[in-house]
Amino acid sequence: MPSGNPPAKTGSTAATRSAKPGKAAPLQIRPPARRDVRRGPTAADAIHRDLRAEIVSLRRKPGDPIAEKQIAEAYGVSRTPVREAVLRLADEGLIEIFPQSGTFVARIPLEALPEAGVIRKVLERATVRFAAERASRSQIAALRACLEQQREVDAAGDANGFHQADETFHALITEMAGYPGFWTIIQQAKVQLDRCRRLTLPVPGRMRTVIAEHEAIVEAIAAHDPDRAERSLILHLDNLQITVDDVRNAAPLYFSGNLTDAVMEGAH
Repeated sequence: MPSGNPPAKTGSTAATRSAKPGKAAPLQIRPPARRDVRRGPTAADAIHRDLRAEIVSLRRKPGDPIAEKQIAEAYGVSRTPVREAVLRLADEGLIEIFPQSGTFVARIPLEALPEAGVIRKVLERATVRFAAERASRSQIAALRACLEQQREVDAAGDANGFHQADETFHALITEMAGYPGFWTIIQQAKVQLDRCRRLTLPVPGRMRTVIAEHEAIVEAIAAHDPDRAERSLILHLDNLQITVDDVRNAAPLYFSGNLTDAVMEGAH
């Protein structure tokens, strides 16, 4: 659970707002070691990448304040590239800016999840079919190696490592399909879904369930059976929505919007 209530949601997450947020707990900042990054776009890109990863991984939780001055000091840059990175994250719906109140990590908008799920499902259904038709023996071996890595990080209880291995698994499928650019689009569309996924991975048995679903996908691809591969993928992606329901109830302060409406919209 977050240590403070995130600010109330009053419109587009990418827009600057005038509403005053609720009281947020002080941020316990543990800045990274001072980094040798150049000023300008390169510094802004590095800060954007790192902040985005921290938000998606929930190291920065919904409602946490963003201290631009301290981030600038940690990177050894002026506040200009930090502000640029923050504005980009606001455009992505990951940060909310409240004039005269502060800048905060945005809550996960439930209303955005159905559309993100549909985009991901449509693109991955196409890529898994192509992968099943085109996969070479070496590519199938790479998928099996990725599965083994997932088993290892599961045994170690490493949720962060599992998330990365899961990303690699799905990216490999798009490469096997011959459309690696699809993965970039999928990543952009599913950023809020990824935040939900990071909440589900600590659930006992969840990583083992995902591995079993991945195994079914791999076996279908190895058999060069596009229909079975697609069915296995759909089951895998649909199970995420079921888990989101449980997580939303357990951690309501991480979310904004209405879960029931979001699920109904995604189902029709």
